[in-house]
Amino acid sequence: MTGADRPIWAVTPTYNEADNLPELAERMSALPEPPVLLIVDDGSPDGTGDIADRLAADHPGRFLSLHRPGKMGLASAYLLGLQYALDNGAEVVISMDADLSHDPAVIPAMLERLTEADLVMGSRYIPGGGTVNWGPDRLLLSRAAGMLVRLASGVGASDPTGGFRAYSAAILRQAKFREVRQEGYAFQAEMLFRCARAGGRLAEVPITFVDRRAGRSKLSRFIIVEATLHLFSLAARRIVGWRP
Repeated sequence: MTGADRPIWAVTPTYNEADNLPELAERMSALPEPPVLLIVDDGSPDGTGDIADRLAADHPGRFLSLHRPGKMGLASAYLLGLQYALDNGAEVVISMDADLSHDPAVIPAMLERLTEADLVMGSRYIPGGGTVNWGPDRLLLSRAAGMLVRLASGVGASDPTGGFRAYSAAILRQAKFREVRQEGYAFQAEMLFRCARAGGRLAEVPITFVDRRAGRSKLSRFIIVEATLHLFSLAARRIVGWRP
């Protein structure tokens, strides 16, 4: 599959997002300058991959699809998508969820901030940001995770575990993102840490995170345990002055 001749791409991993992907595609298409949307599907049994293929066939150069044989994990899907985008000429790569929790309408603001930064993060916890349909336990977990990542990594981002981000191609390469092996929260924290340790300039824009309306969350106990253990790795590497 060939990439489109456009420098801005967005990557969204999918697993059973048939109820959400069509609306995401509509919202992306409504942007003044829509990025190429690369859909990386993990063999969804609900037909998500078929929807992705139809989008790619009906709108060549605007939507692309990659298929994997089964559920292989969010992080590896992102790594595949990021590398594919870079290999096909992307100068900016946006990471985002397919479940409509990340509003594509924020992308223009992210791209504007990227003119003065290397990584722009959508933040739920700066003025103008927030969450919708979250209970107090979920909010507490997210806040606590963010605080611990800041303490361990030394990176002052207000929402370091969030996944709605815009990366410059240069900072992805400098961060050596292909070496990341973590999943879930730990994956997002590791990507941020690598970008910061590579000298990347960070910026944040407010987002309202709307919890999924359809489908099931992919958050698991393993992801939470891995993220907790990953904090020790962040702290140790920060102390010794590690660079990617």
